[in-house]
Amino acid sequence: MASQGVFPARSTLHANEGGEWMLRSRYAPSDLPALLWRERWLMLAVFLAIAVVGVAFAFTLKQVYSAHSSVLVKLGQEYVYQPRSGDAGRGAVPDNDQILQSESEIMSSDAIKLNVVRRLGIAKVAPDQVKAYDAASPEGRDLIVAKAADGIGKALKIDTTPALPVIRLSYESHDPRTAALVLNTLLEEYLVYRRSVLLNPTAGGALDDQRRAFQQRLGQEDSAYQNFLSSNKIGDFDADKTSLSQLSAQIEQQQMTNDAALREKVGRMAAIDTELPGIAPEVGLYHDGDQTASAKLADLRVQREALLSRYKPDAQPVKDMEAQIGQLEDAIAAGRTTTKGPERTGLNPIYQAFQTEKLELTAEIAGLRQTADTLSEEMTQLTERRLRLAQLEPQYQAFSVDRDALQSNVKDLTAKAEETEASQRIAAATNDNIRIVERATPPAEGKSLRRPVLLLALVFAAFSALCAGLLRMFLRPGMPTPASAGRTLDLPVLGAAPLKQPA
Repeated sequence: MASQGVFPARSTLHANEGGEWMLRSRYAPSDLPALLWRERWLMLAVFLAIAVVGVAFAFTLKQVYSAHSSVLVKLGQEYVYQPRSGDAGRGAVPDNDQILQSESEIMSSDAIKLNVVRRLGIAKVAPDQVKAYDAASPEGRDLIVAKAADGIGKALKIDTTPALPVIRLSYESHDPRTAALVLNTLLEEYLVYRRSVLLNPTAGGALDDQRRAFQQRLGQEDSAYQNFLSSNKIGDFDADKTSLSQLSAQIEQQQMTNDAALREKVGRMAAIDTELPGIAPEVGLYHDGDQTASAKLADLRVQREALLSRYKPDAQPVKDMEAQIGQLEDAIAAGRTTTKGPERTGLNPIYQAFQTEKLELTAEIAGLRQTADTLSEEMTQLTERRLRLAQLEPQYQAFSVDRDALQSNVKDLTAKAEETEASQRIAAATNDNIRIVERATPPAEGKSLRRPVLLLALVFAAFSALCAGLLRMFLRPGMPTPASAGRTLDLPVLGAAPLKQPA
């Protein structure tokens, strides 16, 4: 379309700060199609240039295959807190999200990626770096391995879901078999590497070293303890102390019993001494009575019976005999016929019994007093021994507290060392709390960014072309259309003629 010259009836000029006169064109939306059409060749050139570059780049993109796997994570022994000393906090465990975060961090560690590269080799992980790897120095090879491990990290994606004990992994590669192989190898290396991270192999050795240190100190304390006992002639401090207490109680009981018996004997001795002077040493043992009157009475009764055999009861001889008998009976009854017979005297048995008991009490009192002196002496010795043990007890308690603490520490450390060793052996042999739910398999279908990149390149090329046309349109001098000239000069346009092309 040929440009046209515009002849305004009058013109309005505006001076800028430099004193130069310029016109400011005004455009309307209806002017844009015509103005952009004027810049069609520039816009076409910009569009083609960017589109060609974008299309070329899109066709360089290869198809990507994504392999997937998932791991079930449960609470394991390695997450249960076992204090090295004491029982404070024993058995504390983190929550499920913390365990998942910990396992995810272990999965994404650079050490596992480096192990995967070293295990599979550069040819499997980064085939395009094989020639460079073969020609590189040891330092250069390490750099290539590190870059390959970094590439694994970029292609690896780890996802977790709150409150769900599952970690999902995906790995992208241009080869489906390589994607599955790398992801499965990474999981295998993760199962091995997590043991070295979560299970401290030096914990058992540290416990053994600490236990040996405690045993050495315990040996020193035992030697000092034995020297303490031998120097003070103590077999067993607690047993000796208990035995001395029991002996003291027994001796006190014996003293009380002995004192009571002594007081009783002394009292009896005093009573005997009081009664003994009033008892005669000798007493009559027995004496014979005079039986003459009784014999005479019996004889008279015999004679009366003889007279009765010859006389009647009222005869005078019988009466006379009965009178004699009656008189004699009255005399015997009145005691007029009683005379003292032969008498025998001897030692008084009561006096003799008192004398015997006095001798026995004297011997018993002497024995009780000797026993009291012996018990008092023994009590004095026991008291001195107990006071000696009381003076030594603080030192003994210090030894006992140190020995008991060391023995308890040695016992606890021995049990913990064995428990730690057993736990490490079990954990080293298995990963019961980590289960691979789904192993990676070569994906059947891949995905490519070729279409999105191609579409984006075309859209960007069109946008860039439009921007270039608008920029050129606004920078072009003059007023391209009569309508624009009228709006710019605020004057009616009387006519327009085609612009003459230069020869």
